[in-house]
Amino acid sequence: MRKRPSRRIWFWAALLIAALAPGCAGNKKLTVGATATLLEDVAVATSKQSDLKVIEKGMPAYLMLMDGMVEAVPANERLLLAAAQSYASYASAFVEEKDPEYALALYQRARDYAMAALAERGLQNPATIPFETFAAQVAALGPKDVPYLFWCAANWGSWISLNLASMEALAELPRVEQMMRRVLVLDEGYHYGGPHLFMGIWYASRPPMAGGDLALAQEHFTRAWELGKHQFLMTQIYFADYYARKTFDKQLFKEILNKVLETPADNVPELTLLNTVAHRRAKQMLKEADDYFD
Repeated sequence: MRKRPSRRIWFWAALLIAALAPGCAGNKKLTVGATATLLEDVAVATSKQSDLKVIEKGMPAYLMLMDGMVEAVPANERLLLAAAQSYASYASAFVEEKDPEYALALYQRARDYAMAALAERGLQNPATIPFETFAAQVAALGPKDVPYLFWCAANWGSWISLNLASMEALAELPRVEQMMRRVLVLDEGYHYGGPHLFMGIWYASRPPMAGGDLALAQEHFTRAWELGKHQFLMTQIYFADYYARKTFDKQLFKEILNKVLETPADNVPELTLLNTVAHRRAKQMLKEADDYFD
């Protein structure tokens, strides 16, 4: 007997039909607007999910949905930002470790969506305008622009980190740094201390001659952990990966990761998904600890 499609599959199919089915051009914005409201509820529910297999299998359909919605309403900054976040989250949580080449393509899409969203906020062509003009425009952005600045810089930086063979990509790093430093000024606590987490990775991953500084990296990791109220476990994963490994501190490395595993993933419902990913990574990193440090 053939198995009937699960309700989950039908749910994703219904969303796709709602956004992509042909119809009157005049109804496009209404359809996308109504579906966008539903997507916000889906995003909240997804963030509380602990079953990584469910999310991993469902995300490609969700990304197709986002692409279709952006196609229908290409100038909607909130929709563009949501698409950028979705592509980046999928790449980071499920793809980057096992398929960096595919993750590079996903981060590029995330970066492009974030740049398009930022363009709607007034910052046009951030990768190509003269740096002085770029810096002045970034400095003119305010608190309401923080989500757009943060996700553009984060996605741009992730794309560059997987594209290190390209001198053109590396030449864009000062722009990424400029944007994230502006976010630090405007709202250092955004996304559970995300700007500090980014700068911690920034300082830890660069050699001293290129501005790397492990002491500053530690300060930023610590501040991010404080701003996330010791609940955003991915901060500790990056602290162990970029700082403890770089300082060859095996004891600190293991202490951090064991503490991650001791912390329930669902302490904060909205962080359940990301903290479950942190648990998975902590287990894998602990398995590899002896090979790395010995």
